[in-house]
Amino acid sequence: MASSVAFKLVLVVLGCMLVGAPLAQAVIPCSRVSQYVGPCISYLKTGGAVPVPCCNGIRSLLGLAGTTPDRQGVCRCLVATAKSVTGIKGDLVSGLPRACSVRLPYPIGPNVDCNR
Repeated sequence: MASSVAFKLVLVVLGCMLVGAPLAQAVIPCSRVSQYVGPCISYLKTGGAVPVPCCNGIRSLLGLAGTTPDRQGVCRCLVATAKSVTGIKGDLVSGLPRACSVRLPYPIGPNVDCNR
């Protein structure tokens, strides 16, 4: 159960990151969101060095999710798939933006409303 909560936190964190993304594109399908964040899963389970493809994926996703509907859609995709992975560590989730040198103007956490 704790790993499910931790994974939900990962997804919420990434959703939060997208809330402030600046560039506009079309709505991003969930399958594409998964491709961008997939390389982060092993790191979020075991720690160590953050894989370069993970940080590249995070940055790319941030750049693609430029409109409010994009960001909300990505957030919903991440939250909807929260149950699919177990073993995610919450502390690694909260440190992922820093580890990838991504600056966020807001705190990340589990209480994100994708509609905001």
